[in-house]
Amino acid sequence: MTATNDATDLELTILMPCLNEAETLEVCIRKAQGFLERSGIAGEVLISDNGSTDGSQEIAQRLGARVSHAPRRGYGAALINGIENAHGRYIIMGDADDSYDFENLQPFVDRLRDGADLVMGNRFRGGIAPGAMPPLHKYLGNPVLSGIGQLFFRPNIGDFHCGLRGFNRDRIRDLDLQTTGMEFASEMVVKSTLARPKYRIEEVPTTLKKDGRSRPPHLRSWHDGWRHLRFLLIFAPRWLFVYPGLVAFILGGLAVGILSFGGVQIGSIGFDVTTMVYASALCVIGYQSLLFFWLTKLFATEGGFLPGSERYRRVVANWSAERGLLLGLLLFLIGIAIGIGQVIWWSSLGFGPLAATDVVRVAIPSALGIMLGFQTILMSFFSGVLTTPRRSMPDDAVIES
Repeated sequence: MTATNDATDLELTILMPCLNEAETLEVCIRKAQGFLERSGIAGEVLISDNGSTDGSQEIAQRLGARVSHAPRRGYGAALINGIENAHGRYIIMGDADDSYDFENLQPFVDRLRDGADLVMGNRFRGGIAPGAMPPLHKYLGNPVLSGIGQLFFRPNIGDFHCGLRGFNRDRIRDLDLQTTGMEFASEMVVKSTLARPKYRIEEVPTTLKKDGRSRPPHLRSWHDGWRHLRFLLIFAPRWLFVYPGLVAFILGGLAVGILSFGGVQIGSIGFDVTTMVYASALCVIGYQSLLFFWLTKLFATEGGFLPGSERYRRVVANWSAERGLLLGLLLFLIGIAIGIGQVIWWSSLGFGPLAATDVVRVAIPSALGIMLGFQTILMSFFSGVLTTPRRSMPDDAVIES
């Protein structure tokens, strides 16, 4: 059955974000209402309107659906508004373009009743009708982004970006989802996997058919694809900063250390001070990437944007700005000491001309130590600012140092 507007103890809300969907909104609402009637589920159809100017609101109200007006524009903003205003204990969301199957939602409800926190539809398992998904999305965009999402976060789902999904309303509210654009769909999955304890995520097959609109979709393939990829990288700082940074730092540092004792010949290829210059640059880039990870993690955790694991909190608790300053000062002084040693050696030769190769071979480790030390000192001061307790910080974000 379809609930009245003042009901607050419903089992299910079928939520549709809407921006000028007059062509297809009625058929979507009727399909959703038909499912509620056939299944006997106490539920409602909720339209979260994003500022439609084509009469979509009037269509929804005429059909008995409830309309909630989203104050901000954007796909995510409409869904956040709908989630906040939903009366159902469970929510199933889907686009109002008549591409998703609102008549067969029972598998979603069954998994939610069984305790799942988030139930994703899988269009590749359920079936994609001809023309329903552009080839670029079907064979490149969705598989690549879903693969990256699986690699980074391990949600164990095959269709990371399916718009038809069900979830426990209160559990998703607890995630405090923030993004107002297309990234919202990814944020829901990512934060569900990062939550501790981890949310229970399951997947059911669903179908996708060609939407019924005569206008182009709101989705912009390359632009929105990049926004999703950028979002995944931001929420996976290890993949963005740590792994490439660690490789660059170790390779660069090893090369500089080995070549400090003399050139190396491998077959017909020789490596000497020119290689040292580029290796030192690689080392600095890698080190900067690692420092960016540390600061990004501190900032994002302190602000509640990323959750902090117990291991991470232990590391932060055992690290202080003062320890970072001492480490940075040590590296800086080592670099200075190498430079002073070079000047002393030069003075022993009467400050006369020196072979450029010998000078550069010593100058590079000296400059490297000075740069790494100074960067560490600056990072330590900044991390001290980020971890200073203040009233606006969440209780669990206060770091003892």
